[in-house]
Amino acid sequence: MSKVSDGGLLIQIGSYNTNLQGGAGVPQDLVDWLTPTFQVSSFLSKEPRAPDIVAIGFQELLPLHLGLAGLSGTVINDRDVHIRGQIEEHVPGKESYTLVAKAVNVGIALLVYARDAGIARQVCDVQTQWTGTGPAYMGNKGAVGIRFRVSDRGCKAGEVFTFVCAHLTAHEPKLAQRVADYHHIVGTLLFPPFPSSPSSSPTTMYATSHLFFLGDLNFRITLPPTTQASNPHDILTMLKDDTSRERLKEFDQLLNQRKKGTAFIGLREGPFWTFKCTYKYILGEVDRYNMKRTPSWTDRIMYATHTDSPDTPEKSNITNILYTSIPSYVTSDHKPIVSLLLLPPPTFSSSPETCTPPLLRLPSAYTPTPDPRATLKRYTGRSLDRIIGYIWWLLTLVGAGSTAVGIFNFFLGLAAWRWWKGPGVSVSEA
Repeated sequence: MSKVSDGGLLIQIGSYNTNLQGGAGVPQDLVDWLTPTFQVSSFLSKEPRAPDIVAIGFQELLPLHLGLAGLSGTVINDRDVHIRGQIEEHVPGKESYTLVAKAVNVGIALLVYARDAGIARQVCDVQTQWTGTGPAYMGNKGAVGIRFRVSDRGCKAGEVFTFVCAHLTAHEPKLAQRVADYHHIVGTLLFPPFPSSPSSSPTTMYATSHLFFLGDLNFRITLPPTTQASNPHDILTMLKDDTSRERLKEFDQLLNQRKKGTAFIGLREGPFWTFKCTYKYILGEVDRYNMKRTPSWTDRIMYATHTDSPDTPEKSNITNILYTSIPSYVTSDHKPIVSLLLLPPPTFSSSPETCTPPLLRLPSAYTPTPDPRATLKRYTGRSLDRIIGYIWWLLTLVGAGSTAVGIFNFFLGLAAWRWWKGPGVSVSEA
């Protein structure tokens, strides 16, 4: 009997930085992004099997001024209808899915779906959250999260699932800022306790049975001057085959930070070097990089489950069946990525009626702590988002789509108004 039929859930995760494209950010046919996953999952059992949970994350969902102004509703609703329709069209058995939740902050969005004929019936206690890591905690960078409980898995309380989609600080030299972004997300992306919890305190993303962290994390390849491939053009040669890419991964900032234990503590990742770097491509090109930036694996998917041991940080009881990029998408300078993960069967409790959901085990030296000023920071950032977003949106509106023209028109109109309101000259003064 397969692991799937023994209770192991299939989780499909996709992430895509759509380069501020709004409604045009994804093609009408998403088969290239979804079909490889469904084909692989068919080999896991005698009968074709659809994923139990599908999580899709976006970064730079729409033009920044619209995102800051909070005008993302139409785009994310259209994206939901489009994605769900594509999933149900291509999934084995034409099964239906329910939207568990959607979360969006500025241009960062996350949608999670559950299979109606399976796990959707057990989903409860759904929560969403957001935080900003941009200047003054603004949401141009940051994260959104979705958490829910699946009852009657192992015991009556079941298991807790947490998905986080993030977009961190860009540019190769800003490694320290990216690490700081991660710690800020841990401290401020806080979820309220479940109704059955004995504590009333908010919890971090780590207070969960299963954690999935995805997005454009912006970690780059940094080549020391002593290496043979000492400039970005040399990387192109190393990207051509699996063996060279496996050597290149040793210069990946994210991998090195995980090994040092400075970021993404407790999270695991599949072999990302088996596919080419996902950034930075020339728009409209399938396989040509823009060499103004060093090609890098900026887009990533990581995970952890409660049975993973902190003593073996590179091993996970989650099976990474598929982890790849989709080169055929050419409307962004990023390529979308997709992963298919097989969770281990639930651990059954000796006291199924009174047990609590199992939680992740972390290294003893690391204790994720909620930031006591998290709410103040989040709403400070959101207030600035709205003020700047609406001003920017109005200037763009006045400029017929161009902010620069809008600023020019604003000052031109101001000058004309002042001239018109200026003092007139009377006959007696003449």
